[in-house]
Amino acid sequence: MNKYLSIETLTACFKKQEKKLSELIGLLMNYPIIDARVFELPQIEKGEEHEQVTEITVNPLQGNEALNLGLHFYQKLFIHHNSPNISSKAASRLPGALCFAVSHQQYKEAMNAINEVNQLKTKLENIVTKESGISKEQRFEFVHDHLRGLITLNAYRTITPLLNPDSINFGWANKNIINKVTKQQILERLEKSYNAGRAVPPYSSDQWAALVALEITDIKKLPNDVILKIKRPVKVQPITRVWYSELQKQVQYACPLPVIVFYTEDSEIKPKIGALSNYNANAIKHRYKPKAKPLELIIPRLHLYREI
Repeated sequence: MNKYLSIETLTACFKKQEKKLSELIGLLMNYPIIDARVFELPQIEKGEEHEQVTEITVNPLQGNEALNLGLHFYQKLFIHHNSPNISSKAASRLPGALCFAVSHQQYKEAMNAINEVNQLKTKLENIVTKESGISKEQRFEFVHDHLRGLITLNAYRTITPLLNPDSINFGWANKNIINKVTKQQILERLEKSYNAGRAVPPYSSDQWAALVALEITDIKKLPNDVILKIKRPVKVQPITRVWYSELQKQVQYACPLPVIVFYTEDSEIKPKIGALSNYNANAIKHRYKPKAKPLELIIPRLHLYREI
């Protein structure tokens, strides 16, 4: 697909997502609410996006206040939906659960709406990242030229529906993303950066080229069978753990948005919803932490390590 067709498809897809989201909210507002709980997290101010987070204070809300905030949050897609001093680069999250009593027909209608919204979210991301054919560096300009102020992460996030769970609990996930890479892959990446001839602040183009050239030399010195890993820390994120007693099964989901929980008319389950506690990095206790192989940091800016 060429760029001009992508622009037309992008705007049409987003407008359809907005319409379907509005229809979903309309459906949910007409369903009897059993319980609603959301957990407000502190907003990140501009300039504080990259600061290390060691503590998060949670503000729990319940009932109609939680329901209204949760439903509004699904439609919070643009920068102007935030306060002017709030960063649009940092992900905004509202973990929680909105629980509704529904007939089987209402459940079917709601699931059709949720599936349509989620398909449009996936399609929108695919248009921007694949079909448009533009580079990663050009995506921001491509999106904001035609959907000014869109927070793409919010527009891509899918909604999680649940059916008749026995309990819903919340917690925090704090981990690293680790990808194994080859010596050749890293060399290709560095050589591409070197040949681009760019200046990367705070370096001039000559200083940057010299730095990358030194990194290339260091990588070439490594044995060909070296085991390299990119180990990138991920900011702490809220999760939900859902328990189904009939299946004797627990399922864990990322929870940047409130999960939508349906209890059908023939269900005798009374939902049990837990709380999200404040986050304190220094108080984390690991039930089981597997012993990792020792790593040596090779290129800090790439988070590149080698196994020792």
